[in-house]
Amino acid sequence: MSSLQWIRGFNASVGLLAPRTVANRMRREFMTPRELPPREWELPLLAQAERITLRFGLSALRWGSGPAVLLMHGWEGRPTQFAGLIKALVDAGYGVVALDAPAHGRSPGHEANVVLFARALLEAAGELPPLKALIGHSMGGASALLATQLGLRAEVVVSIAAPSRILTMLRQFSRFVRLPAQARAHFIRLVEEKAGMPAGQLDVNRYRLDFPGLIVHALDDQKVPFSEAEAIHEAWFDSRLLRVESGGHQRVLADPRLHEAVLQLLATTRQAPADVASR
Repeated sequence: MSSLQWIRGFNASVGLLAPRTVANRMRREFMTPRELPPREWELPLLAQAERITLRFGLSALRWGSGPAVLLMHGWEGRPTQFAGLIKALVDAGYGVVALDAPAHGRSPGHEANVVLFARALLEAAGELPPLKALIGHSMGGASALLATQLGLRAEVVVSIAAPSRILTMLRQFSRFVRLPAQARAHFIRLVEEKAGMPAGQLDVNRYRLDFPGLIVHALDDQKVPFSEAEAIHEAWFDSRLLRVESGGHQRVLADPRLHEAVLQLLATTRQAPADVASR
């Protein structure tokens, strides 16, 4: 029997007798990221980076100089997963700062959640020049959108393979690990208590998305379905949705169409003041 099968069986049976205890165990599991080493193709970019430490010990990597672009990876991710995009941005004259999220890489902490990700973005933005762009992948994309609701400002925002509602992700996880109904309810409440925010508020339909943006999602994403991108696009008036036929949840980051779309969005906003002045 695999460990996953054992966990599911344990949750399904013991969760009926001790729902809160099992829910708390799964809450810790859900919020504790594994540390996964960089792939070989990430190492050259890592060697070129400057390691910087921001407030509260938050760690980040920096490349290039110029208008500031802030990046946030996804759950159990790394800054260098953006390798192709970072190279494209630096070559185009932008300065890129990519965070190690809380409890990831060299940033402090043992547990994390989307609210902590968002607050880390706020802290980083407070130490950087005005942001030209804020870009996030997966949970990093969800946290980027949340950070804008907490006060972060950027000229444009890019969401890649991100969920539109955190509550949907919580329900999916609790079903995946076979939590009975009462344990599932405890699990969601415990996550909310730890994050300090009701899960129902972490929904793009509740957000004010009053800035230009780009949403990128692969049709074959098995972790976050493409319908999540459609929901974000529906809620975000000034956004473009880029559908990528294949690329899954991770490989989409290396797609040249994503890189081109980001640079095009940045170039358009850069040219906008001149366009207005010429009228």
